Amino acid sequence: MNDDQKHDRRLKDATQGAGHSLSDRIDQNIESMAALQRREREKTSASQQLVERLSRFIGRPAFLLCVLVFVIGWVGANVGTPFGMTSFDPPPFEMLDGLLTFSALVTAIIVLIAQNRQTKREQQHRHLDLQVSLLTEQKVTKVIQLVEDLRRDMPMVKDRDDPQATELQQTTDTAAVVSALEEGGLINEVDRLEDKEDKT
Repeated sequence: MNDDQKHDRRLKDATQGAGHSLSDRIDQNIESMAALQRREREKTSASQQLVERLSRFIGRPAFLLCVLVFVIGWVGANVGTPFGMTSFDPPPFEMLDGLLTFSALVTAIIVLIAQNRQTKREQQHRHLDLQVSLLTEQKVTKVIQLVEDLRRDMPMVKDRDDPQATELQQTTDTAAVVSALEEGGLINEVDRLEDKEDKT
């Protein structure tokens, strides 16, 4: 059983275990998210999956321990020459230096590839969040319009002017919101902080 199947199994078990306490809507949402993750995994190439597995291993303390054990063993074998071995890489350990430099280069490339994939995935999720937020805003606006129409049509309810409700019935102009954020300097401030973080 591979990692994807194990993940799906754990998610399914968690959903079934709490099935009696969760509503059908929550179950449906969990299944939708699981289906989205499955589609993302299916679209990932075998080479990309290999790179992501390697990057996960590189990010674990076990990888650091393996590197330390390898370096200590290499130095010990060349300095102490146990079991009558001859030194194959005497100090200053030029072969070890070359190996570590090459492994650092490969590690950096693996991490960058995995980061690019993760960044793309996060951008897709942010785009999905934005679309859902816009759809939610449109639904709320429609509900306010229906409630206001109902209030005006009900004879037993006194009709009154509510400027806030009138304003909330209007759909949000996203371009106007972005312009207001730019004029307020918020977007520029966020960009400046991100640039500062990138430089550190």
